[in-house]
Amino acid sequence: MPRPANSPVSFGGRKVVAFESRRAPEMADIIRSLGGDPLVAPSMRELPLEDNTEVLTFAEKLFAGETDALICFTGVGTRFMVAAMETRHDRQRIVEALRGVTLVARGPKPVKALRGLGLEPDITVGEPNTWREILTALEAAHIPFPGWRVAVQEYGIRNEEFLDALRERGSQVLPVPVYRWGLPEDLGPLRTAIVVLAEGEADLVLFTTATQVEHVLQVARQDGNEERLREGLRRAVICSIGPTCSEVLAQNGIATDVMPEHPRMGHLVRAAAQFASNPAD
Repeated sequence: MPRPANSPVSFGGRKVVAFESRRAPEMADIIRSLGGDPLVAPSMRELPLEDNTEVLTFAEKLFAGETDALICFTGVGTRFMVAAMETRHDRQRIVEALRGVTLVARGPKPVKALRGLGLEPDITVGEPNTWREILTALEAAHIPFPGWRVAVQEYGIRNEEFLDALRERGSQVLPVPVYRWGLPEDLGPLRTAIVVLAEGEADLVLFTTATQVEHVLQVARQDGNEERLREGLRRAVICSIGPTCSEVLAQNGIATDVMPEHPRMGHLVRAAAQFASNPAD
């Protein structure tokens, strides 16, 4: 039965867990204003680009001529990687060094990021852009895998299968993880929220970035709570701010129940409250 037009949108006192960091107080206020019982646990903190020590190590190997190729997995990761290198080195020097190696782009976003630097990828990997397509593209380009010194730009979860496949072919692999967000220095509130979810005490869960999903699962895994957390998430209403966040949830086996029309925090909270007002609609 549709909710009457004049019926108020409300969480009805339900427990609402969220992982917003920078705007945590604001999110708690919005949830509370819509009749929810908020538990907002910050899950991220911004890291200075110069903290990307693996990127700076890669830069030294690149300048020393100890790199044959760079595989760029993501556009945003490629841009952050270069920005991190620029904390120590001149951009023109970076670009010229990259011009001297084989550049591999997994799909259109890394291509765009490289072109923004004035670089053209030597190998572009087509859809569906999985690591298997990368291997196929490399083999089609007759890459001499044995002894091949390849750096793999990472942003997000490490793809061990791909790295292992390169090593099995005799390549020397240097993973280059690019960090923009780290875990909070104080993990207490995040651990509390995970326990609340694991014990089935939360009714709705709000995710506003894909990184939140990864960090929540990472901390739960470290504490031995991942399976209990997943069970709690299955019992709760999962609310995602937009398609990218929902995709990462799906990749981790978590189904999205609510996604707002517009990817904004206020719209997400209101959509969640509307669902709670009439979950059967």
